[in-house]
Amino acid sequence: MDKRGNELEDRLLDFACRVGKVVDALPETRLGRHIAGQLVRSGTSPAPNYAEACAAESKKDFIHKLGISLKELRESRTWIKMILRSELLPTERMSDLLDEANQLCNIIGKSVVTAKSNLRKD
Repeated sequence: MDKRGNELEDRLLDFACRVGKVVDALPETRLGRHIAGQLVRSGTSPAPNYAEACAAESKKDFIHKLGISLKELRESRTWIKMILRSELLPTERMSDLLDEANQLCNIIGKSVVTAKSNLRKD
């Protein structure tokens, strides 16, 4: 894995850890518990899926695993937005995490597009 790949993996790991802290801070209400369960799964999944993509057995496998990482990031972003809209946690606490989710979606999304384009060239 090159330097950019390591940096991206570190960002995904940091995102997962931050998600874990948010999940622990959610209120013990029915909605809070539901979102916590969903967010902890989707928010901790992109990092290991990205690591698996980096060790892919083929270009198609790489694209597939990267796509899973993107899917989980998008889901996480939606749960974060739901936390904000339902006012479960303060905006000040969630805005940086939402921004990071958006940035990671853009980075991984662009990587998927590039990988698919490169696959068609082969």
